[in-house]
Amino acid sequence: MKKPKNKKNGFLNSGGSRSMILLMLLLTGGLMILHWFTDYARQIKSVPYTTFLKMVESDQVKQVYASEQDVRGVLVDGSRFETVVPNNPNDWEILKKHNVEINVASTTGQVSFWHIFLLGSLLLLLIAGWYFVRQSRGSSGNGGAGNIFSMGKSRAKMFMPSTIKENFDSVAGAAEAKEELKDVVDFLKNPEKYRRLGAKITRGLLLVGEPGNGKTLLAKAVAGEANCPFFSISGSDFIEVFVGVGAARVRDLFQQARKYAPSIVFIDEIDAVGRHRGSGLGGGHDEREQTLNQLLTEMDGFLTTGGSVIVMAATNRPDVLDKALLRPGRFDRHVEVPYPDLVSREQILKLHAKGVKIDAEVDMQKIARGTPGFSGADLANLINEAAIIASKSSQQMVTTADFEEARDKVLLGKERKSVVLSEQERTITAFHESGHALINVLLPEQTDPLHKVSIIPRGRALGVTHSLPEKEKYTRTQDEMLASIAIYLGGRAAEELVFNKVTTGAYSDFKAATEMARSMVCDYGMSADLGPVVYSQRSGDYNYSQKTAEKIDNEVQKLVHMAHQKAIDLLQQNRDKLDLLANKLLEKETLYAAEVYELLGVTPRQDHRFA
Repeated sequence: MKKPKNKKNGFLNSGGSRSMILLMLLLTGGLMILHWFTDYARQIKSVPYTTFLKMVESDQVKQVYASEQDVRGVLVDGSRFETVVPNNPNDWEILKKHNVEINVASTTGQVSFWHIFLLGSLLLLLIAGWYFVRQSRGSSGNGGAGNIFSMGKSRAKMFMPSTIKENFDSVAGAAEAKEELKDVVDFLKNPEKYRRLGAKITRGLLLVGEPGNGKTLLAKAVAGEANCPFFSISGSDFIEVFVGVGAARVRDLFQQARKYAPSIVFIDEIDAVGRHRGSGLGGGHDEREQTLNQLLTEMDGFLTTGGSVIVMAATNRPDVLDKALLRPGRFDRHVEVPYPDLVSREQILKLHAKGVKIDAEVDMQKIARGTPGFSGADLANLINEAAIIASKSSQQMVTTADFEEARDKVLLGKERKSVVLSEQERTITAFHESGHALINVLLPEQTDPLHKVSIIPRGRALGVTHSLPEKEKYTRTQDEMLASIAIYLGGRAAEELVFNKVTTGAYSDFKAATEMARSMVCDYGMSADLGPVVYSQRSGDYNYSQKTAEKIDNEVQKLVHMAHQKAIDLLQQNRDKLDLLANKLLEKETLYAAEVYELLGVTPRQDHRFA
């Protein structure tokens, strides 16, 4: 039989128990001081002036302490009293006559000093007690890291292999990232396989990608696959107002990780602690930089003999990290976690659709094609929004229409049923959106296929025209970008052509068109006059002269005006189609691609409706 554990070790050694015992002692001491002060105050009896004179004349007063007209005294029997006397010199003669010991002192000053001392002591005790209670509460869930005796302890949460359910099958998509991470898993499982040839596995992996693409999930999947302890902490958990605490927490974290080696340490949002040194307040001696210095030392100094510690970190700002953190021996392997492509989006949708009652007619491949630029988190949210919409309608299954509504809600906002447009505004909006849609249809080789056009207000938009890509595109031609600008300006062109006036509804179109034209000139070298030169304008870095800036503005204007004129020409040549499409849109409010092609008599492209 096992020997019972020592109760003293089990109770008194716990941080929370020590804090409570110390708190009880402090509060007990404070109450004793308060009781003594109250009891002392109760012993002083206030008497009238006439009574005071009678006590003096009857030889009951032993001594007095006088401060101006305030008098405190002690009687022969030891009791105390206080009174206020008039400014009468004869009183002192009476006191002398009856052999009363007279002390002239600042009674108010003495009482004030003790008063301040006692109340100050009590206040400090109460503050200390509150602090210990707060710290002991904060220690729950982080291994006692919250109390004052363990402030330098790591706040990392430790997950043992039995509690980690994630593996690579839990991560849909991200095929390239998983392939790189499998090297780490193989090393943790079979270290001798690499050591026999003198190979050294990387000690640090930096997961780089935009938020929502699964960096944290990939890190947990590695721990699950490797079947080893996993320490998770955020970069901000190292930083504390007290200098040196962050460095102490780093040391403690790596001590724990080595104790359970082979293990994985995961630091989320490492840019909170790993930024370039020399940029913080206090030069190179502020708390964040001391923490970073300790992290650099720990990463390059721990041993791999007899066990290994792999450090993984995640960030979406690798450009701000200190160079010493990225050198070989530390985070020398960077794993890109990009936005999912078409195949990955379909896999992610199917993964999150498990447990959701979805109609068998819903085609996840078409939904994936209609969500370019969505992160994994966005796709999970899309599934959830569609389920919520179906639930509100008391449906038995989530249908294609629910996914349509969910996607529009995520991209544009909720349908604004409270917005009531006048007939003139509806007509202008219908021609505006028809201008976008018609140019999209008339330029089939340079644009993505039309999906739908609607004049139902959503978010801040009074109408919307959707197009969906046929396949994943990683490059775009100059003609395709010019066609996109023409589509952006098609709404304004229709307003000018039909109504001979313009409205404010094209602001977002102008913004998108201008940004694309500027990218063509400054980033992609698509300007005949300025040539294949990159003119950086990011982060306030303008690496060109004022004269060149004027040329850039002229080139941007030239591209936008050229696309605008192209839009007007196309709409003028197809004015009958524009009127037909706008009138039908006023009637039905929403038209899908197949309906538009049939209405205009145009050879249809692939129908992208989720059906």
